[in-house]
Amino acid sequence: MPGSGKSSTGKALAKLLGYERTSSGDFFREMATKRGVSIEEINRVAEQDPSIDSDTDEWVRDKGKSQNLIIDSRLAFHWIPDAFKVFLKLDPKIAAERTFAHIKKEGRVVQEAHSSDDAYQKMLERIGSERKRYQALYGVDYTDESKYDLVVDTGPNDLKAVTKIIADAYQKWLTQ
Repeated sequence: MPGSGKSSTGKALAKLLGYERTSSGDFFREMATKRGVSIEEINRVAEQDPSIDSDTDEWVRDKGKSQNLIIDSRLAFHWIPDAFKVFLKLDPKIAAERTFAHIKKEGRVVQEAHSSDDAYQKMLERIGSERKRYQALYGVDYTDESKYDLVVDTGPNDLKAVTKIIADAYQKWLTQ
């Protein structure tokens, strides 16, 4: 889910495992930047222009051919079915607070918010847009936790704990 710590967790896990890390969110933000729009705006545009999702999906499938790679992506579970799939969840209000704090502290490429309430509303719009598009395009709901090998709530767990939970579960998954 947005704001759940996907990027931070992906980076920490990649470092721990000695893997590379990449993000479809970064790829999507680059597309937004090239078009001169925000992340929320490109989601709205994508509702009318399927090439945006198609380009992202192709990028994810291509990355999925790699070994020893952490992919931070909403639909990688769908495009790379044999991978170890993790869903990071977090209460949307907490996620919005984290996102707004990050925006205030470091800024975010093509993402703005004027308050945590503003971040919350934009996050709900983004989740709604993505769920609608992915359901229409692929019949997929990325928030369906049953599609994942592991679900971790990042609210009660700090980054170190989340990374350890995932690494331990991944090591077990490798030996099955």
